[in-house]
Amino acid sequence: MTSERLTVAFTVDVEPDCPPFLTSVWGIERGLPALLDLLASEGVHATFFTTGEIAARFPLIVERLVVEGHELACHGQTHTAFTELDTQAARDEIERAAAILRRFAPVTSFRAPYLRFPARYVELLVQTGFTLDSSQAKYKAQYYVRSGKREREEGAGGGCTNGIVRIPASVTSSVLRLPRALRAAYLGMLSSPAVLFVHPWEFVDLRRERIRIDCRFRTGATALACVRDVLRSYARRGGRFALMRELEHERRAFHAA
Repeated sequence: MTSERLTVAFTVDVEPDCPPFLTSVWGIERGLPALLDLLASEGVHATFFTTGEIAARFPLIVERLVVEGHELACHGQTHTAFTELDTQAARDEIERAAAILRRFAPVTSFRAPYLRFPARYVELLVQTGFTLDSSQAKYKAQYYVRSGKREREEGAGGGCTNGIVRIPASVTSSVLRLPRALRAAYLGMLSSPAVLFVHPWEFVDLRRERIRIDCRFRTGATALACVRDVLRSYARRGGRFALMRELEHERRAFHAA
């Protein structure tokens, strides 16, 4: 990892276990409490992109993350890929989730399931009161192929599209579970802000499940230990941890200056 001081946003996609392969919720029942305990012990606040269905089903865990100072954000209603939805269905996914989540806290940040969000749906976020989108992914080829120079520059710098600040995820979650040397090499190449994300199901042992190897390798206690190591590594190097809404406010202030 470089010696340059980075701003780091640690984010969590709160959803059922490894969709679309599994439909269980072990991650919510076991993985998420363990992660919240870890974040509390390390003094790190995170942004939790949560589906409406999970929030409705597990209100106590949502209340806990809000009380502990984390940012509650939206991950759609049912964890359906927006690339499979028409405009009305996409609007319904966003509006239903927003209504449920905003019973717990103000919610202005959004991330689409699978980080797939057609540009034509950005206006739906505006209409529903969202001000930040983190549905782009720097680690996906289409970010560079489809977006074009302007959108890449906006995403990299947290630019605005139709009034929405767009800040992409920097690296896929499985990278955080790699052995330390490989993980450090990946993370060392990230620019600021480094937007990391994990899923609660990664902190449940899924190694024997019939799912893709990148979803099941080094899950459970090993994954939790890896996250602890990542957070401490950034802290030792003077990294600053920020919520996604804080990155949004900083970006808007920068453009206004």
